Amino acid sequence: QVQLVASGGGLVQPGGSLRLSCTGSGRLFSYNAVGWYRQAPGKERESVAALTRNGGIQYADSVKGRFTIFRNNVENTVYLQMRSLKPEDTAAYYCNDDFGLERGYWGQGTLVTVSL
Repeated sequence: QVQLVASGGGLVQPGGSLRLSCTGSGRLFSYNAVGWYRQAPGKERESVAALTRNGGIQYADSVKGRFTIFRNNVENTVYLQMRSLKPEDTAAYYCNDDFGLERGYWGQGTLVTVSL
């Protein structure tokens, strides 16, 4: 099975911005709910943002107003635009859809480090 591939992470200063992308799923995101997750070392993975099957958008309280999730169905790519980054945003970021979540399929995350 093909896992989703997250990319675009890196080292940024507090207050900076990054855009993450999710590709290579072998699945059509237009037919699935899809979301972004993150996990800091020693901590549980948490949901960050999601596009629901009902056409809604959900964000964790910690990122609401700063992060934006969107997708390009032609390119079959999901993005996470992150602004006003804080040190507590430091984590490995993952993307996944309902297909992967139901089966426990997780690709390798992309590391975001927010530090001076």
